[in-house]
Amino acid sequence: MKLIYDVEDKPKFKANVVFAIQQLLAIIAATLLVPTLVNNISGTEMMNQAAALFGAGAGTLVYVFCTKKKSPVFLGSSFAFISPLAGACAFGYFGIILGAVFAALVYVIIALIVKAVGTRWVDKLLPPVIIGPTVALIGLSLCSSAVGNINNTSVGEYNLVAILCGLIAFAATVLASVKGSKNAKLIPFIIGVGVGYAVASLFTIIGNIASIPYLQIVDYSPLIDNFKNLSLESFIKIPEFMVVDAWKEGLEPLGGLAGVSQIAVLFAPVAFVVLAEHIADHKNLSSVIGRDLIKDPGLTRTLLGDGIGSFVGSVFGGCPNTTYGESVGCVAITGNASVSTIILTAIFAMILSFFTPFVEFVNTIPACVVGGICVALYGFIAVSGLKMLQNVDLGESKNLFVVSAILVTGIGGLTLKLGAIEITSIATALIVGILTNLLIADDEPKAVAEEAEEIEPETAAEETAEVEEEVAAEEAEDAAE
Repeated sequence: MKLIYDVEDKPKFKANVVFAIQQLLAIIAATLLVPTLVNNISGTEMMNQAAALFGAGAGTLVYVFCTKKKSPVFLGSSFAFISPLAGACAFGYFGIILGAVFAALVYVIIALIVKAVGTRWVDKLLPPVIIGPTVALIGLSLCSSAVGNINNTSVGEYNLVAILCGLIAFAATVLASVKGSKNAKLIPFIIGVGVGYAVASLFTIIGNIASIPYLQIVDYSPLIDNFKNLSLESFIKIPEFMVVDAWKEGLEPLGGLAGVSQIAVLFAPVAFVVLAEHIADHKNLSSVIGRDLIKDPGLTRTLLGDGIGSFVGSVFGGCPNTTYGESVGCVAITGNASVSTIILTAIFAMILSFFTPFVEFVNTIPACVVGGICVALYGFIAVSGLKMLQNVDLGESKNLFVVSAILVTGIGGLTLKLGAIEITSIATALIVGILTNLLIADDEPKAVAEEAEEIEPETAAEETAEVEEEVAAEEAEDAAE
């Protein structure tokens, strides 16, 4: 696609601040949701939203510099590690950090293997016919989340007013991106969130005045409670960093070698699963920015950046990180692939995590408004995957079966459970697609060779006849002259 700002470009500082805020809005809801879900599942309060936001920013900076500032994507809290994190809570704060160590080790080991054997296997094992539908599946798998947010069922009961607010946020995002001025096209998500939030606030004010709960879309209570207790701490507060809590608690909850083994079983297999999504995300981002990130800066560096970035993020916020599709979608829609924007976004995430009102304000943004802009974000992820199939001949049975296998198993939600290990539907679909492709590819070289042998003599004769006709025509023209 045509980029307004390429990877090395540096927008003017004031403009870059706005772009960074937009990136932050695109990723912040999911980043803050992961620690909340872990706390709900584990029945503890060990995870902290502000610390997770700081960890995401720190992990992103590590990733950016590991990839030599060539990969413009933000790393946020990984949903794949929610179950392992909930299980690790039983082993204390050090258990959570140790889990991140095991996940990072998987990435580092694979990175070293890639360094030794190269990346040709990636193109052979994951051609466009596999990566395309897998990337599309990543976007499609998030559709239920976006729709659940729009109709309010993710946080409460079905609400038509919430749907209206969500669709208005989506419409504002689309109009800004397609019909807006040059500047508006660079910040469609800020415009979408702003318009959606304003409309939802209007309904909420009317609902409060008329005492109609159905119209009260925005919950201002987190922000109001913060300002009720006016103090320095209500504005600026050091996040509850995981490493600090771990130091205070000590190693006792870890439970010795048995606990360490259980944590390894929880985290290491999931890291292998996330590896497949890592490659798919970077293939997708490569298609957006027009550069092959698997070759430059190379899969070794992206894996190291993701693995070490996850560890750094967990030390501060407890959550292993991963490249965010929302961030890739933001780059694709706005045409801003500047790494300087990603760096500034990471710095903002770290700074704003200290400001309690900011975190509380983010929590007041209605789920329906977030869902509205996510329709665009997740849709672009799905479409970018489908674009990878443009040069794939779906008239061939082989390609048709591979794509069908990935889409049906992925959308259908097929998962593999091996004891405490659960392979997600996306990873399962990718595995099924790879196996299907390898199964069919076994007989292809022989078939192609046989077909070539049959056609070759006839083709050679035709080419000779064509050459003779051209020579005869030229001789006739010369004679006429």
